[in-house]
Amino acid sequence: MTTDERGWTTVDSEQALTDLLGEPAARARDKGRTRLTDADRAWLAASPFCVLATSGAGGCDASPKGDPAGRLVHVLDDRTIALAERPGNRRADGYRNLLQDPHVGLIFVIPGRGDTLRVNGRATLVSDAPFLDEMRVQDRRPVMAMVVDVQEVFFHCAKAFMRSRLWEPETWDPEAHVPRRAVLASQLEPTGQTLDELDRYYAPEQYAQGLYA
Repeated sequence: MTTDERGWTTVDSEQALTDLLGEPAARARDKGRTRLTDADRAWLAASPFCVLATSGAGGCDASPKGDPAGRLVHVLDDRTIALAERPGNRRADGYRNLLQDPHVGLIFVIPGRGDTLRVNGRATLVSDAPFLDEMRVQDRRPVMAMVVDVQEVFFHCAKAFMRSRLWEPETWDPEAHVPRRAVLASQLEPTGQTLDELDRYYAPEQYAQGLYA
C-alpha cells in the first residue's frame, strides 16, 4: 500500500488487497461453475432484469437489460445463452465495447430476492439466426442478439440487497431527492424540447408505446 499527498492510502497489489480483506472461504472461492444447472436455468427463466458489464478502449460500461420474465434470456444449451437487443437510445456503449473486448459480466435479478445469479463469459453479436424467432416479444423479433459463451456461473449472496433495503417499499421515495426524468432531461441533456414536451414524452402510457416498436 502507498499513501499519496492527499493522505489517501491506496491498495495497489493483490497481496495488499488480501491482507486487508482476508482470504475467501472455500465455499465462496470454489463455487463457480462452467455449465448451467437446472437451478441456473430456472433462475434465468424467472429473471426479468439484468445488468451487463463490458470494457473497451474507451472505458467500462454497465447497462441495464429488461424483458418479461421468461423472455429476457434464451438458453441455447448448458454453455450458451442469448439476450435480445430491444429498441433503445442506440448508443450501444456496451456492444461497442465487446467488439473490442468480448468479455462480459452479467448479474440477473429476481424482484424481491436478495441473492442474484452472476454469469461471466465471452459475447458475440448475432444479427440473424433461427433462434431469434423464439425471442419475440409482442410479436417483435429482435434485430440482434448478444450470445454469451458461459465461462463462469454462480449465485451471489444477498448482503448488498439487505444493506440497501432495496425491496422494502417503506424505504421507497423515488422523487424525494432527485427530480423526475423529464426535469433531468431538460436540465442536463440537449433535447431542444420544452419541459411540457418532455413530460408528455416520458408519461408512462406514452413511453411504453415504444418498448418493442
